[in-house]
Amino acid sequence: MARAALNWTVRDLAEAAGVHRNTISNIEVGRYGGDPRTLRLIEATFKAAGVEFIDENGGGAGVRLRKPSK
Repeated sequence: MARAALNWTVRDLAEAAGVHRNTISNIEVGRYGGDPRTLRLIEATFKAAGVEFIDENGGGAGVRLRKPSK
């Protein structure tokens, strides 16, 4: 969801996070859970790009883009 919100391709995310695009694809389809370091890199990359992660609140976890600062 975060990648879609940014309109990023798998390659865009892989390059921004410094991981191989196959790693991103395998995580997304559930073939690989990702090691903690890689998952932290991906999360930090999304946060730096303006993604906010929303905790479970009864309606499910989610993401949104941060409002631009004025």
